[in-house]
Amino acid sequence: MTTTLITNIRSLVTNDPALGDGPLGLVEDAALVLDGETVAWAGPAAQAPAADHRVDAGGRAVLPGFVDSHSHLVFAGDRTAEFNARMSGRPYEAGGIRTTVAATRAATDAELSANVARFMREALRQGTTTFETKSGYGLTVEDEARALRIAAEHTDEVTYLGAHIVSPDHADDPAAYVDLVTGPMLDACAPYARWVDVFCEKGAFDGDQARAVLTAGMARGLLPRIHANQLSYGPGVQLAVELDAASADHCTHLTDADVDALASGNTVATLLPGAEFSTRAAWPDARRLLDAGVTVALSTDCNPGSSFTSSVPFCIALAVRDMGMTPDEAVWSATAGGAAALRRTDVGRLAPGTRADLTVLDAPSHVHLAYRPGVPLVAEVWRRGARVV
Repeated sequence: MTTTLITNIRSLVTNDPALGDGPLGLVEDAALVLDGETVAWAGPAAQAPAADHRVDAGGRAVLPGFVDSHSHLVFAGDRTAEFNARMSGRPYEAGGIRTTVAATRAATDAELSANVARFMREALRQGTTTFETKSGYGLTVEDEARALRIAAEHTDEVTYLGAHIVSPDHADDPAAYVDLVTGPMLDACAPYARWVDVFCEKGAFDGDQARAVLTAGMARGLLPRIHANQLSYGPGVQLAVELDAASADHCTHLTDADVDALASGNTVATLLPGAEFSTRAAWPDARRLLDAGVTVALSTDCNPGSSFTSSVPFCIALAVRDMGMTPDEAVWSATAGGAAALRRTDVGRLAPGTRADLTVLDAPSHVHLAYRPGVPLVAEVWRRGARVV
């Protein structure tokens, strides 16, 4: 392997306080040394060791590649009409998922895989280097298993979400569908997944059903995460903390007890502002969570119904503008926070021994991600030590 020195970095976000200032571990006039797929050194450019190759960052900002810990990319079809209707006054309901279920079931494997690849390329161009994605638009044993098999061809972070909604095939017998999700469907899906998830919400699965889904998945070696408290107050967050889930996702409607539980546990609160933007719903109160000491992640929730964006920079801008986060907090949550939501220590940071995944901005500071919303600021993306954008 050869080493590469990236120098003339105006500001470097390491997310390692031992390397620089504040929680971002910010280093001004910085450099990085990459050794193959990993970071070998990070610090002031004047102190950088020699390397086999030299790359001039041109006075740009460098930060870890974004970690998108929540997306739904295995789908087919289009819900433009639904979005248009919603923007004309119709509220989002969980049942809209059924439209995508029908289109996904009708799609070929090749069509689904091409969609996943397209959205991941789209996200990569915007600085995302680690992707999680879910099933949940098949809702039969065969369709859920193939969704996960296809997802696993594109990422290691694969989530079984057979419990997205009650399948239309079991609309009159939700208990039978839970039995399917925790039995034959789980048997078929577990070999392809790392995670198990459930949409704990009115119109989807209640607390007892969510517990049954998550504990069954855990018994098969899958790690829990949960869609919690998106559309209303409910038991999802408390259940997530009780089961030591890696992440409770959405967290829009929280009681004081929910916030206290998150602050006292290991569960990350993953906020998904694209969903609120696209549904005109109330924004999650990130400030309340951060002030309580909760670990917060930011992700896209990329899906065709309620958050059809693959742009983490867009979500950072929303979080700063409408959720009470500072630019530093939003960037940390979209990198190190996302890594925490996936229980990963090798990504989301730029420190010796971490994976050499980094985003180079056409700007002198990471603050420009919120300061210049909607502007394509990502100039380069490096993944596993190689430039890919």
